Amino acid sequence: MADYQKELLAKKTIKLRELMSALPVFCRTFFIAMESKTTILTRVNYAYDLRLFFEFLLCECPAFAGINMRDFSPSDLEKVTVDDLYYFLDYLNLYKDRDNKIKENAERGKARKIACLRSFFKHYYKKQVIKNNICTLLDTPKLHEKAIVRLEPNEVADLLDAVESGEGLSEKQKQYHKKNVLRDVAIFTLFLTTGIRVSELISINVSDIDFESGAFRIIRKGGNAAILYFGNETKKALESYLEQRKTAMDFEPSSPLFISLGSSRLTVRAVENIVKKYTQSAVPLKKISPHKLRSTFGTMLYNETEDIYMVADVLGHKDVNTTRKHYATISDDIKRRASRVVKLRE
Repeated sequence: MADYQKELLAKKTIKLRELMSALPVFCRTFFIAMESKTTILTRVNYAYDLRLFFEFLLCECPAFAGINMRDFSPSDLEKVTVDDLYYFLDYLNLYKDRDNKIKENAERGKARKIACLRSFFKHYYKKQVIKNNICTLLDTPKLHEKAIVRLEPNEVADLLDAVESGEGLSEKQKQYHKKNVLRDVAIFTLFLTTGIRVSELISINVSDIDFESGAFRIIRKGGNAAILYFGNETKKALESYLEQRKTAMDFEPSSPLFISLGSSRLTVRAVENIVKKYTQSAVPLKKISPHKLRSTFGTMLYNETEDIYMVADVLGHKDVNTTRKHYATISDDIKRRASRVVKLRE
């Protein structure tokens, strides 16, 4: 796992440097200041957001016409108006990217870009590089709460049956299913019994699993290591999958736990496609992603324990309020059920 994390960090660092090389020279200090407070992924995303913002200014705002992005200076930054920021928000609704592809941003996409600009302007205002922080005049669009999609117990059973049988897959998909069924069952079982994130799942190596204690090691979001535990159902699924790996002579303790047919570590996108492939036929009315499987686990755990702090700890939430927000509707359901239990008159 450590080698994979180092490799991932190296790739993200190179990508960040590549993005920064296109941004105005003075932006470098912003990313240096962010380093101790943010993950490399956050900085990469902010670099993408800032590149888009400066491209917008140079192409859509007459006041900045003819300026090269690298030569954009702090004095040019002071020319940005609140109207420019609102125009940028409107621009984010629909625009063409560098490859001439149509791009759209929903509420949360816009919110992240606003957060980026707020941090960016605040940094240079605090450093007295610019005289005014115009982002303080920008109203933040209201974020509407998204309905949490999760599987019901009967849907979980149907899904696992579909993964085991391959029912609902195309003929071509069934050919791959025969080779990957034990792997896919292990993936779904691990998701649904531990609630790990997809990024955590793909980073696991064979050596990170201890079957004797029923535990495995992961790297949490943010880079912290953690130990999670699994029960007999998960143990059986993992052992069956690894036994197949041993038989195929495709097994080393240092190798990735979940691999492709080409023996390379599965990517986030590959796991997302695996989940999509099975859930489209098993639960066609719900759009299920790895994160929805995580929500399903959180729901089942909370229903069994009614302990929001336990759920927060197992899911790796730093703030229990994050957990409470996601599972508040479950609390309401429990209260409603409780109100119907006691009957004064039949």
